[in-house]
Amino acid sequence: MPKAPGKKRNGAAHGGTPYSHAGKNSAANHIFKMKTDIGQHVLKNPGVAQAIVDKADLKQSDIVLEVGPGTGNLTVKILEKAKKVIAVELDPRMAAEVTKRVQGKPEQKRLEVLLGDVVKTDLPYFDVCISNTPYQISSPLTFKLLALSPAPRTCILTFQLEFAQRLFARPGSALYSRLSVNTQMWATVTHIMKIGRNNFRPPPAVESSVVRLVPKRPRPEISWDEWDGLLRVCFVRKNRTLRAGFLGTTTVMEMLESNYRTWCAQNDVSVEDGPSEVNGNDDTGMQVDVEPQPLEDEEPGPDDEEGEEWEGIMDVDDVDTPSFFQDELDEKAKTLNAKSGGTRKKKGRVAELVREKVRKILEDETELADKRARMCDESDFLRLLWAFNKEGIHFS
Repeated sequence: MPKAPGKKRNGAAHGGTPYSHAGKNSAANHIFKMKTDIGQHVLKNPGVAQAIVDKADLKQSDIVLEVGPGTGNLTVKILEKAKKVIAVELDPRMAAEVTKRVQGKPEQKRLEVLLGDVVKTDLPYFDVCISNTPYQISSPLTFKLLALSPAPRTCILTFQLEFAQRLFARPGSALYSRLSVNTQMWATVTHIMKIGRNNFRPPPAVESSVVRLVPKRPRPEISWDEWDGLLRVCFVRKNRTLRAGFLGTTTVMEMLESNYRTWCAQNDVSVEDGPSEVNGNDDTGMQVDVEPQPLEDEEPGPDDEEGEEWEGIMDVDDVDTPSFFQDELDEKAKTLNAKSGGTRKKKGRVAELVREKVRKILEDETELADKRARMCDESDFLRLLWAFNKEGIHFS
């Protein structure tokens, strides 16, 4: 009986590692029970697999990061063109199979298999990333690749079609999100090809798309953490005005106050704290308003009654959804509440100073207070970040 390679773990609406149509490999499909809950779908079409490798434009000197190698059908094709492959695999069964694929061959020395979650793994240097992305990690992997410095030369990524469309979304689109802004800020993204769901076994619920993501060189001269931190705040509810998103969200203002105190301490800026006067003047004569802004200005998005981010069928761990960052804010609020003995302390002068700075930035400097995140473009967010940082208000 022929020895059958096992199945692979790769991306559900994103191609898993390629398999040929040969009977030998068909038998392999029944060795392992596919874990579709973690995105294991076999790409059956060898032509698609070859096209993915060809589109990477690999050089003989390239080190390639492959996410989800499965049993290695795509891996061996990459090894034909690249110097080395670093394959990151979550499933120990698949890691063993891809290792066996090159065992005793010259390619064995050029393959390094890392067992674990690629999102949590400290990645070594690589030139190109080729990923048949498991659907749960579509957003985390994209953000991780965008944040890398030095950045890879190019990334060939297979995603569910709906997720890929978000990478290209423009302001005002129902799919426009933090993911869209980040991707277009840090990279140039182009569509390569679509992959029908019937090219996979078992077929995923949606169609797939292969995209090329090329990080910009030189990189934008801003802090990734600051930029992404600002976008997290703005897109907690993308259909809420920025005024309500900042001034009307207590946990956001508390975070900014805490960050401002840290910035003052690091830069030897003295601040006077103490009880503030309600709707009066502080020590500097600055008029302050302690009343939170009303939140009635949130409106439904074009295709979404609640104005929420799109949550794809297969993108269940998408860190771009509002609930992710809201959970972080809620956790910080619980911590602050616990430290205060269960009662929220009255706003102090520093809190009112930060509030006034935020108000001036939104209403006077940028005039973006009444604009909604889903309508803001890259230049709007850049103006916001510059204005906040100039005032010592940071997001990381």
